[in-house]
Amino acid sequence: MLAETNINIDAIVDAVLKELKEQLFILTEASGRHVHLSREDINTLFGYDYQLTPVKDLSQPGQFACEERVTITGPKNAIHNVVVLGPERSKSQVEVSLTDALTLGIKVPVRLSGDIKGTPGIKITNPKNGVTIEAKEGLIVAKRHIHMTPEDAKRFHVSNGESVKVKVFGERPLILEDVDIRVDKNFSTAMHIDYDEANACGLTKGSKGLIIA
Repeated sequence: MLAETNINIDAIVDAVLKELKEQLFILTEASGRHVHLSREDINTLFGYDYQLTPVKDLSQPGQFACEERVTITGPKNAIHNVVVLGPERSKSQVEVSLTDALTLGIKVPVRLSGDIKGTPGIKITNPKNGVTIEAKEGLIVAKRHIHMTPEDAKRFHVSNGESVKVKVFGERPLILEDVDIRVDKNFSTAMHIDYDEANACGLTKGSKGLIIA
């Protein structure tokens, strides 16, 4: 009877701890280099009225990785096989890491997605037909951020545009500062960091973050 009681208690403790983790911790994902394209640039690169081909849904509702790949070229080097993400955007945007920026030979600012005014341009090529566009702006290193639902924003006592500190529990736990909160009813709650940051903390699939300040 005592052994059975201990098993029941252990199960209850495990269930409580799991619930606490779900309530306190935030899924943390690594976002690799990728390209968002406008309708105009899709038409130029792939053909008039071309429709992107979804192959994988992403964590944010309505966002997906596409079959289409492009090459991005800077003053020093090119990076091949860069995934295109859908759906199409009003303006094209290319997101890379600081390591990628060194490879390309361009000084790239850290910006939130969509904040592209005054950013560097980049050449984008469809390797299948050789068509190239020269984007006048839109190259950024994505600033670390948390997508959050309004309900979770209330639960975590944060607001849109606020900056927080997050401890990431990867294989090499570390604290990331200046993490922007982005609140929208269409979001799914998750923190996004780039591959440089993910490698620094030894991020693995399912790693969690904890807002500490």
